[in-house]
Amino acid sequence: MATHQPQDLREHYDVVVIGGGLGGMTAANVLARAGRSVLLAEQHHKLGGLATWFHRGKSVFDVALHGFPVGMIKSCRRYWTSEIADSIVQLKDIRFDNPMFSLSTTFDRGDFTRLLVERFKVPAANVERFFDAARTMNFYDDQATTAGQLFERFFPGRDDVVRLLMEPITYANGSTLEDPALTYGIVFSNFMSKGVYTFRGGTEHLIRLMQQDLRRSGVDVRTRCPVEKVHVSAAKKVAAVTLDGKRVAASAVISNANLLGTVFNLVGSEQWDADFLEQAKAVRLNNSSTQVYMALKPEMPLEESQCGDLLFSSTAPAFRTEMLLSRDVTSRTYSFYYPQSRPGLDRCIVVASTNANYADWSGLSKDEYKAGKQHLIEDTLRAIEKYVPDIRERLDYVEAATPLTFERYTRHLQGASFGTKFEGLAVSKALPEQIAGLYHTGSVGIIMSGWLGAVNYGVIVANDVDAWLMKGGGG
Repeated sequence: MATHQPQDLREHYDVVVIGGGLGGMTAANVLARAGRSVLLAEQHHKLGGLATWFHRGKSVFDVALHGFPVGMIKSCRRYWTSEIADSIVQLKDIRFDNPMFSLSTTFDRGDFTRLLVERFKVPAANVERFFDAARTMNFYDDQATTAGQLFERFFPGRDDVVRLLMEPITYANGSTLEDPALTYGIVFSNFMSKGVYTFRGGTEHLIRLMQQDLRRSGVDVRTRCPVEKVHVSAAKKVAAVTLDGKRVAASAVISNANLLGTVFNLVGSEQWDADFLEQAKAVRLNNSSTQVYMALKPEMPLEESQCGDLLFSSTAPAFRTEMLLSRDVTSRTYSFYYPQSRPGLDRCIVVASTNANYADWSGLSKDEYKAGKQHLIEDTLRAIEKYVPDIRERLDYVEAATPLTFERYTRHLQGASFGTKFEGLAVSKALPEQIAGLYHTGSVGIIMSGWLGAVNYGVIVANDVDAWLMKGGGG
């Protein structure tokens, strides 16, 4: 993978893509296949954004919750390669354990229907109407109805049903009971199609295959290459970007960076209409995350039957947004990676994920921060002992990440794991109406089915850019 060498950059590209997350990479690949000259500039030393990994000795840890809908297979086959699509496999044992219920599911519509009718005693007609309502939701629907109101309509007074249906989606895209119902319904119905899937070989395998395809498509990929500025002409049109002091002309620019960082930092407040600027200022960042990464000794792996593939665990008496975000952690999602999930490494990895508030970590002193991370690790080990009683004996390595970790490595404002709240979508889509040739992909995580949404958003934006260029917009 080429790193940044400013002296050999071209003077002009049809498209400069800022940021090599899944949305940015997909947009770059689609446009290069269409014959456009594309520069993909990523500030980190590797591509992927939050779809990333790190090595510690012989262990490899995947970052971000590793599960997405079946639609990822079709999108990867069409916009990437068959090899990538063929590496997607189903996670068939999804577990819930909390004070309200404990169960296992294949996480698809048929099994959820069975559980709701047989286990939770919900009338079958109510269940079918709920699934049908979620499946037909789209972005043009009423945005005033919240997810909480949606549940109350179909399952009044059933906090246990709400927990079953809502908790996994909160971990998938950061949505809460207070957010618009459609931000829940669209993602939920995607997962309910045929369950939850992941990549055999891990994120490292995925990004390596994507890098190879980007090169085949002709994308000029540069890592360690942060974009410092997007230049706008007097005619309110994209003119160029600055990378490490070098100005590079571009007919179009796609930002895969944080939406608010794009508007206020890369472009600057002076370039926007007053009404748009106020709309952008009102956009809320989504929450961040913490993760604890555990590598088990090779001679002491877990059996799949012991913990399953994904485990949504909580000690909280009920599902509440503020409890999910609290530093006093009561809810965790455990991702279990067995030796066969990374063929050849013979390692069992566990990643514990929680939603988190950036402000709870950003104001700490160095010593307080270090102590906070250690407390997070110890608290997680105590929690997982319920499922793996001898976890400390099995443990080979442990490490923690906080919102500050995600901010440092991705440059997402406030370490936002899921971009912005839903109102960011209108701002994201309106960029080219304000500045011709400027587009944004991703970073509005609340509309996404995780990684699938990032890929598909990249495709949508790439098609918009290509259509604009075909009409002579870059001339």
